Amino acid sequence: MEPHAELSQLLLKIEAEMRAWSLWTATPPADSALQSVQPFCIDTLNFWQWVQWIMVPRFRQMIEQRQPLPRGSNMAPMAEEAICGSNIKSSKLTEYFNAIDRLLTPRH
Repeated sequence: MEPHAELSQLLLKIEAEMRAWSLWTATPPADSALQSVQPFCIDTLNFWQWVQWIMVPRFRQMIEQRQPLPRGSNMAPMAEEAICGSNIKSSKLTEYFNAIDRLLTPRH
């Protein structure tokens, strides 16, 4: 499958799984929280907010505009940490973030 199409499918799966665990919210964070310069906006958002309000929209924009995708990703450890520190019992989320990391990280 073409990388943009594969990424699009993974984003849909992540959104569906986040909705199933009530991690997808209708209320956006404050604009100031979205302006963080820290990785994953760790100082202003929790990981799931970052996924919904920053990661997914940026990837969707890249897909729609057929922009080059990032050359490297290491989001799965952050997802695993967010899952471990919660009541979420979803191996699917970990699987989907691992799949994104594999898709975006060049093989040597």
